[in-house]
Amino acid sequence: MTAPTPEENVEQSASTTTPVDGTVRDEKSKRKAALIRAAIYIAGTHFFAFFVMLLFYLGGHRH
Repeated sequence: MTAPTPEENVEQSASTTTPVDGTVRDEKSKRKAALIRAAIYIAGTHFFAFFVMLLFYLGGHRH
């Protein structure tokens, strides 16, 4: 048995640290889904606040 060359060490370490089952891709898709969900929640909250403010505005000008 001979000691592995530096090139073989790099190939070995790269193959052991690279996820084979697509976990990096899965992590990116989870992050993207969370950002989209957050954007929808923020937009929905702003729309609701606008609607409530509109109701107060219209109620104040009813006289």
